[in-house]
Amino acid sequence: MQFVATERAKQGTGASRRLRLSGKTPGIVYGAGEAQLIEIDHNALWHAVHKEAFHSSILDMEINGQVTKVVLRDVQFHPYKKLVQHIDFQRVDGNTKLHMNVPLHFEGAAESAAVKVENCTVTPLMHELQVICEPANLPEFIKVDLSALTSKSVLGLQALKLPNGVKAVVRGANKNPSLISIKLPEVAPAEGAAPAPAAAPAKKGKK
Repeated sequence: MQFVATERAKQGTGASRRLRLSGKTPGIVYGAGEAQLIEIDHNALWHAVHKEAFHSSILDMEINGQVTKVVLRDVQFHPYKKLVQHIDFQRVDGNTKLHMNVPLHFEGAAESAAVKVENCTVTPLMHELQVICEPANLPEFIKVDLSALTSKSVLGLQALKLPNGVKAVVRGANKNPSLISIKLPEVAPAEGAAPAPAAAPAKKGKK
């Protein structure tokens, strides 16, 4: 994806407020050199930040006719207004290894035996995965094929096939967290079944 930014010289709370009132969003680009203050048209940015690829892809940032490769690092939203208050980007080059959160796309569950035959409910437990890779290997998303699921399937992170050059980053003691939950259908009581008899009251002994 490509977006256009403009270099800005002024900084501070007052300057940022004036930018927002004029329909611009202040931002910064850092890494691989000096930090650079930028401003971006808010309407264009608002539509961009709601696209998945804007958060997980290498972006082409155009400033004064020159294009720089960057990745999104942080977005600050207004607590209740539809407003991006500030945005951060990081420059990347071919020698920079990236730590990025990549979306997981779960596909094929509806065609699996777990759903079609056994009427199970399949629920994703992870929606994105932190990875480390070189910029050229960064995937826009990672596909998780669920078409072979059965009710007895166990799908952990270690079973996930990652693209070449991409390594998962796992935090915590569990190095193989589950990607999905498979829930069997609830068994309803048969119609016309007699209710279980109530337990007889205990007899009191003679005093």
